Amino acid sequence: MKYMENEGLVPSAEEEIKRRNVIFKLKEIVMVWAKRIAYLHRLPRSYIRAASATVVTYGSYGLGVHDQESDVDALCVGPGFATLAEDFFIVLRSMLECQPEISEIYCVKDAKVPLMRFKFNGVSVDLPYAKINAISVPHDVDVFNPVIFATMDEISWRSSSGVRANRSILRLVPDLKTYQPLLRCIKYWARRRGIYCNLFGFFGGIHLAILVAVICQRHPRTWPLALVSIFFRTFAFWPWPTPVILFHGGVPTDNIPLEKFFMPIQLPCSPLYCHSNITTSTFGRIRQEFLRGHHFTKDALSPNFDWEGLFEQFSYAYHYARFLKIRLSASNRHELGDWVGWVKSRIRFLLEKLEDLLGFCDPNPTEYIDATVHTPNTVFFWGLKIKRSHKIDIDKIEEDFLKKINSGRESRLGKIELSVVKGSELADMNKTSEPRLACGVSDGKGKYTSCLKLYGPSVAVLK
Repeated sequence: MKYMENEGLVPSAEEEIKRRNVIFKLKEIVMVWAKRIAYLHRLPRSYIRAASATVVTYGSYGLGVHDQESDVDALCVGPGFATLAEDFFIVLRSMLECQPEISEIYCVKDAKVPLMRFKFNGVSVDLPYAKINAISVPHDVDVFNPVIFATMDEISWRSSSGVRANRSILRLVPDLKTYQPLLRCIKYWARRRGIYCNLFGFFGGIHLAILVAVICQRHPRTWPLALVSIFFRTFAFWPWPTPVILFHGGVPTDNIPLEKFFMPIQLPCSPLYCHSNITTSTFGRIRQEFLRGHHFTKDALSPNFDWEGLFEQFSYAYHYARFLKIRLSASNRHELGDWVGWVKSRIRFLLEKLEDLLGFCDPNPTEYIDATVHTPNTVFFWGLKIKRSHKIDIDKIEEDFLKKINSGRESRLGKIELSVVKGSELADMNKTSEPRLACGVSDGKGKYTSCLKLYGPSVAVLK
């Protein structure tokens, strides 16, 4: 679609070459790493010669729907003797730190899918790790091989699920040339409308990838523009919690209670559903956006169709009079990254607490930087609907959330401050906000997109 190209959502030839070179060099590094680990483990010389590892891409890059600012999701697959805690997070990290092209290395060890995050020649890379029961890992390792599955530990299985899901989708969609532009379009729409952030209770990339794949599978000979309208019509009136299942993409899930899910979407390579943080509030927001999208795309085939209207940025200051302001700060940027990641991984508790008290909360995933504060910081503004009958003890909410955050951690890396502010504060900040090049990039039209997953889908500097 020409509109997607004009918005910078299709990478240039130079960007494509840069990403291919990053993957190629990463594969070279992990090959050397595997042999070094075999040597450090004092394995026989024949094992050292045979030892190998590889890198397999997935996510938006693996599906071919990345844009100029997208990061690269790449799974490091290593031999069975290479451990996660020491060999991956210590030895491999040390090797990466020695590469002049690599910077801003950050380890996420406490997540369900542990990974390293860094920049390679300016390209942001997320690198989780999975090990298989072998000395030598083939460059085209088959992640569907049942023998490999049977010997994988739980973390490796979770870490490799993204690759299996990606490859299943690519096998099941009838036409990639139709699927890819449609998925680009829907992801852009979700970001612009504030419903693209799994941690905050909205869609993640895998959810949208499967929803779009289902539409393409059901309408294999339909023109892409018509599929945009069909997508919104289908999911605006989908009878949730009826699960969305990609045909032949999995096995029955009768043993999984649907009461746990507002919008169940089955993984195409598993009997399980996609991990989801959707709550009552975010479920309502997503359904509103589906209905809005359906309204806008009824005339999608018209030559004068208003794409700008469909992709209009959601205005939080217009919709809400009060906001919960969440300010996270730390002594330096590295600690702030760790602190923000830790808090975001537990943010669902705060969202559900606010829902219990107020009935609704819109967790805006946009991240701001308050330039009036001297310490490195990240600020969120969550939309609230407060009635006169509501009584909010913000100090008690902050105290309870801090207990949740501190659970499982020996020391706190940063500070958190919660306050309820008027919508005018966010409106004033939006008027004077500027993109921060280190974390977010402006396209010149007042739109902010992420360069680092560390900082979420968008970042603005507040003055």
